[in-house]
Amino acid sequence: MTNSKINVALLVGGTSPEREVSKASGKSILKALYDLGYKVKVIDPAYGLIQPKEEYKFFEKKDYSEISNRNQLEAINSTMLDGIDIVFIGLHGKWGEDGTLQSLLEMRGIKYTGSKVLASALAMNKCMSKIMFQHFDVTTPKWFLINKHEIDFPLIREKIKKFFGYPCVIKPNDQGSTIGLTICRGEVELEAAVNKAFEYASTVLVEEYILGRELTVAILGNQAIPVLEIKPIDGFYDYEHKYTSGKTEYIVPAVIPPKVAEHLQHQALLAFNSVGCENYARVDFRLTKDYKSYCLEVNTLPGMTNLSLVPKMAAAAGISFEDLINKIIQNEF
Repeated sequence: MTNSKINVALLVGGTSPEREVSKASGKSILKALYDLGYKVKVIDPAYGLIQPKEEYKFFEKKDYSEISNRNQLEAINSTMLDGIDIVFIGLHGKWGEDGTLQSLLEMRGIKYTGSKVLASALAMNKCMSKIMFQHFDVTTPKWFLINKHEIDFPLIREKIKKFFGYPCVIKPNDQGSTIGLTICRGEVELEAAVNKAFEYASTVLVEEYILGRELTVAILGNQAIPVLEIKPIDGFYDYEHKYTSGKTEYIVPAVIPPKVAEHLQHQALLAFNSVGCENYARVDFRLTKDYKSYCLEVNTLPGMTNLSLVPKMAAAAGISFEDLINKIIQNEF
């Protein structure tokens, strides 16, 4: 089937804290889809049945109308998706990346890009994905989980001291884009860091901090492409550094020994397959000065903005942004 005969619904926005990131990704994806000749309909499921008529309104910072998860349910179950051959999921974070949306599309029998229901749910749940990493021999930092209804700070302090000490990483168990994340450098910061993470999730991950370099590997199809190193100008690779031009330097291919690059790519594929991912994803690592790697997480719907990492790695492999988007769609047919 030629591109001009394929009807694509591009989902952007959504209700997660990563709503604005999704809009930025969606804008880039939309241009590529048009350049590739696809027939495209843009839908923000968070608006429900009241969708903007003007395409540019999908990407404005000010919302067109009220957003809600109930709207998302109504949108997916509506006639808006009738006659659609495939949904390109440009959503990020909870409700778009965690298997919820994927299950609704499965029930309607509509093809969609990215990983399926279980893999999406496992990858979004950092604790569960780390359990799978361990089972499949993917090295990951030590961690433990805190439940919102069972917060015991003396016990948390005891576990941190017993398992890995400070600094440690405290983050929501099911969010992306480092939202709610703190590098906790001592007991004095602990309560504020835990409370901040609980603003975004009902469970919080307390994780060993790995001193070293930040690297990432994209998987396309079932192939790992060149490793990329992330070098924030200052601080760490938080939300601001991810989405502000000039705040971070990206080196691809990463300047590391070939055997280390091969090992990272192998670990990335293991991680990708351990949670059952499909089509494409991005796998994040920390690398110590003696080249020991630690897998942090798998991102099943990585960003597609002009600052995003997967397009940079694809370009290093000779794959243009349009070719990347085309491969992601064609892999589902």
